[in-house]
Amino acid sequence: MLICGIDDAGRGAVIGPLVIAGVLIQETDLPNLVSIGVKDSKLLTPAKRNSLAEEILKVTRKHHIVRLVPAEIDDVVETGAKLHRLNRLEAHAMAEVVKALRPQVAYVDASDVLPERFGQHIAEEVPFRVQIVSEHKADRTYPVVSAASVIAKVERDRLVAELRRKYGDLGSGYITDPRTVNFLEQWVRTQKPYPDFVRRSWKPAKKIRSDHNTSQKKLI
Repeated sequence: MLICGIDDAGRGAVIGPLVIAGVLIQETDLPNLVSIGVKDSKLLTPAKRNSLAEEILKVTRKHHIVRLVPAEIDDVVETGAKLHRLNRLEAHAMAEVVKALRPQVAYVDASDVLPERFGQHIAEEVPFRVQIVSEHKADRTYPVVSAASVIAKVERDRLVAELRRKYGDLGSGYITDPRTVNFLEQWVRTQKPYPDFVRRSWKPAKKIRSDHNTSQKKLI
């Protein structure tokens, strides 16, 4: 039986894309993922993720990646019901992965507080019969989802590294990173609108711009 695992990277970031990745494998080959040391990407160092990603692609049959750029995310967030709409956008992206890989069973790391609902939203967009197993922390439960989490994280890291080479040290892209905060603060001081790789609808990004505008008014 062909199964796939699907996971994301960068959902909470303020800079860079949200990356959805899926890997397809024969169920009987799952022990191969375990033997190469696959685990949730958050538990691995960047160097280990990079080397493991190469091994994952050797033991899986196929993989597929969907990249959601900040403009797509801002569009759904700014139309209201942020979390619900973002969940639907991500479910749509995961459905695209399922359609590309065509598994019989798809294991997904659910973004919705109701994992069954998230799985249903994916299934609604797939034009063929597939069992969707949607669970929280699936990246720690199922090796095939752990493998997908590694591929997603490596791809997002690659894209953020490209931005870093072009624009300077913008950190990891998460608001918890002081380098990311500093980059955004410097940007609003020296530029006008945020660049297209920033999620302008994110509250932290809005607050940094609002604080800057307030400080400018006080100087007038």
